[in-house]
Amino acid sequence: MTRRPKQLLPGGNATPSATDASAIVQIKVWLLGVSPMVWRRLLVPSGCTLRELHGVFQVAMGWEGIHLYQFCLRAARYGSWELSASSPDVTLVALQFRKGARFFYEYDLNIPWRHEARIEDRLPSEARKAYPVCIGGSGACPPEDSGGPAAFMARRDDLLSLDALEDLETMAEIIGQVALDRRPEVLDDDETRWRLESAVEHSQARERARGRPFSRRAINTRLRDGEHHDLMHQQY
Repeated sequence: MTRRPKQLLPGGNATPSATDASAIVQIKVWLLGVSPMVWRRLLVPSGCTLRELHGVFQVAMGWEGIHLYQFCLRAARYGSWELSASSPDVTLVALQFRKGARFFYEYDLNIPWRHEARIEDRLPSEARKAYPVCIGGSGACPPEDSGGPAAFMARRDDLLSLDALEDLETMAEIIGQVALDRRPEVLDDDETRWRLESAVEHSQARERARGRPFSRRAINTRLRDGEHHDLMHQQY
C-alpha cells in the first residue's frame, strides 16, 4: 500500500498533521443566535488544552470568565467540574481534530451563550511569533448577564427606539442652551438638571447594552499579557 504524500505549503514545508504537537491550529469561533455575526479567528498551539482554549475564547470574545463552561465534542463534554463534565485538561493534538471539524463551546449555563467553533487549518509555527493570537473578527461581545441572545438583541435595538431619540433631543436642547446660548444658569433649575441627567444615564445604559466592541489589537495585547491564563481558572 502506497502512502499518500503530505501536502506541501509554499516554501516546501509539509502541512502539519492532526498529531503534530508543534503545529498551530487555526480556529474560527462565533456566537450563535446573534445577528450580525459575532466571530473571531484565532491561532493557537496544538498543545493547547481545552481549559486554556476556554481562556483564549473568553479574551477573544470579550467575556469575563465568571460563569461555568463546557465544550461539546461529538458525544463528550469537557469543562467545569460542577457540570460533571470530563476534565478540560486534554490537548487539541490529543483530540486529533481533522480540518473542518466543528464543536460547541457553551458559557454561562443558566442562559447559555452557545458558540460554534471550526478547525479551519493547521499551520507550521512561525519563529518569533507569539501564540495564541487573534487574526480577525467582527462584532461586539454582549455584556455579561444580559439575558441571552434574544434579550441582548432587543436591548441593542433600543438604540434606535423613540425613547432614545427623545433622550438625544433633550440633551441637545439643554446643552445647546448652556454652550451655544451661553446660559449656564439653566442648570440651576432642578427639573432641567434632572431631565439632562436622566437622558444621559439612559443613553449610557443603551451604549453599555451594545457590548464590548471588537478590537484585534486590544485582544492580542490581553493575550500577550497572559490574561487567558487567569480566565481559564476563574469561576464564581
